[in-house]
Amino acid sequence: MAQQFIYLSADTLDGLGITARESRDCIEELVRGLDSEQVWAAPKSAMYIEDGRYFMATLAVATNPPVFAVKSLVLNAENLKRGLPQINGVVIVLDADTGLPLAIVDGNWVTAVRTAGLSAVAARHLAREDSAVIGFIGCGVQAHSHLAAFSELYPIREIRAFGRGTANRDKLCTSAEARGLTAIASRSGQEAIEDADIVVTSVTLSRETRPFLDAGGLKPGAFAAITDFAAPWHREGMRAVDRIVVDDVAQENASGAPMVEPDLIKGDLRMLVNGKTAGRSGPEETTAFVFRGLAIGDLALASLAWQKAHQVGAGTPIG
Repeated sequence: MAQQFIYLSADTLDGLGITARESRDCIEELVRGLDSEQVWAAPKSAMYIEDGRYFMATLAVATNPPVFAVKSLVLNAENLKRGLPQINGVVIVLDADTGLPLAIVDGNWVTAVRTAGLSAVAARHLAREDSAVIGFIGCGVQAHSHLAAFSELYPIREIRAFGRGTANRDKLCTSAEARGLTAIASRSGQEAIEDADIVVTSVTLSRETRPFLDAGGLKPGAFAAITDFAAPWHREGMRAVDRIVVDDVAQENASGAPMVEPDLIKGDLRMLVNGKTAGRSGPEETTAFVFRGLAIGDLALASLAWQKAHQVGAGTPIG
């Protein structure tokens, strides 16, 4: 697999035309490979610094293609004052047999697309196929990536949006309207979720975040994709959800700070995809996917992007 070592920028990655279906299916295939020992992943590593910075790393490897991916990421709210995104990072892709470098991939793009892809994998098993209304809590990058993914995969006709600032909220509404959807700027988080078929929460991690959402207000049959460690959700209120799945039970047990009460967890994404835990059991069941981030998602999107770039000769050569 000796190949040209390349850099894949966000613009180059956007130009590859990777669809939500491709992202979802690639992630699901690799998650399925965990049981057949064709894919391996380590629990996510993270550090919080007292000044509010957050450092994270993931690593995963696959047999086919033989690719090893390592993601490094930094979250710093102070970046906003510098005119920078709060989160920045890279994914390094190596040949899993030789260790030779294949690509450096923009980590912000991977994080956005793989997170929506993970939600889409869970939704395939937990959401209603006729889901038409999405409620967004948090209107930043993850809201936009989830809007793009779910608009492709479900018959979405309307969104409700709530965020801390009006600029991001209005930008998300404008993006939804450009897709031909109705967009409503909600007055509260609870209002945004109460009639939604799918709920996406992506509140940026902060020491100041306090719970303000009650899962008891979810519509019967709703599915919630909770990408933010469940920080905005009242802990006891999560007992109103009929079925909760996390991304990785082992990772969750090792975290030391559970996202939800352990007795509420019915399984993880690996169990869901491989049929070892049940998906949605009926149209009125309320479900949720609560996740920290899974190395398999980073591996899937980085390797998919590298393969597509190689096929079309995209990317900037390094060295």
